Amino acid sequence: MTTTLRAGGDPVRLTLLDLLTDGECCVTTLAGATGDAMPAVSQRLRLLRTEGLVTARREGKHVFYALADAHVHELLAN
Repeated sequence: MTTTLRAGGDPVRLTLLDLLTDGECCVTTLAGATGDAMPAVSQRLRLLRTEGLVTARREGKHVFYALADAHVHELLAN
């Protein structure tokens, strides 16, 4: 629980999670929405993936991220 809360404790990571509540997004879209560089967004998403909050799927050169499951949706809603 501590690592999950710590992962969401960063304002930009929390913004990324919030953006993913609308559905799957690629890193390019998420970087544009946050105004952050793609490598920085990728690093943040990697941490969220390690903590089990998001999943990743590769399609060609693009990596698409989505919330891992319904419990993450509920956590963000609360």
